Amino acid sequence: MALDVGIVGPPGSGKTTLFTALTGVRPEGYGTPHVGIAPITDERLPQIAEVVGSAKQTPATIRLIDVPGTAAAQLGGVRRADALLAVVRDTDDLPSLELELLVADRDHVERRLERVRKDAKSGDPTLRAEVELCERLIAHIDDERALRDWPGELPAELEPLTTKPLIPIVNGPDGVDLALEAELHDLPADEAAQFRNGGSSALEDVVRRLASVLDLVVFFTAGDNEARAWTLRNGRTALDAAASIHTDMARGFIRCEVIRWEDLVSSGSHAEAARRGLQRLEGKGYVVADGDVLNIRFNV
Repeated sequence: MALDVGIVGPPGSGKTTLFTALTGVRPEGYGTPHVGIAPITDERLPQIAEVVGSAKQTPATIRLIDVPGTAAAQLGGVRRADALLAVVRDTDDLPSLELELLVADRDHVERRLERVRKDAKSGDPTLRAEVELCERLIAHIDDERALRDWPGELPAELEPLTTKPLIPIVNGPDGVDLALEAELHDLPADEAAQFRNGGSSALEDVVRRLASVLDLVVFFTAGDNEARAWTLRNGRTALDAAASIHTDMARGFIRCEVIRWEDLVSSGSHAEAARRGLQRLEGKGYVVADGDVLNIRFNV
């Protein structure tokens, strides 16, 4: 399952240029969201594929949503995102953008309040409690406080923007030259690196920062047909990993064969790794570590 990441920012900040730099897609038209997929380069994947003899390599991916503006209705397109990339020309622009996100959250809560208030006339105590909660949330926002600072539980269906990790991307001399990154996207990696003076690409930097704020790990699956990388939140289990691949796999989970990627590569095959005692069986509660290669056994 791809990470969902929203791209937000004031007009002219370079949001769509970042979208192109990350996906290679140059959208046509204005005023509608742009959606694209960016692969996450991982040097471990081709090594695993070579050892296993996989016919295909599939990297983990980021699903990007570039919204056209900062109006509440436009920002609704990124409410389900795992994190937000905030594109600005200068760090001084960030407070204004954060205020736009807060205004959008207020609008969202207010609309929900109107709906729930009508339904609460039935006398349902749960709905009446939600009316009270929404009123308190609006008062909290009116004090210019983000919902990440709310001390209690928030209804999951609210999907507040101001609780999401916000990663600033400064487009300009003091940050990233997004126009250059967009041009370099289609060049071979070694040629692009020369233009960056050996520095990392925009995507590599974004992935590092996303992995940090979302506390992500990468695990792998590998067979004759395909070697594939997947992202998972740190602390999640083998059952969670199975569910991220396919719900049937989680429902019929039996056990999981686990080997470290470097042990697989140094052994030269799964069979040799097993002979050396480097492969082990784990149950559904096993906590997946970054770099694990999993072979999930299941029966639906």
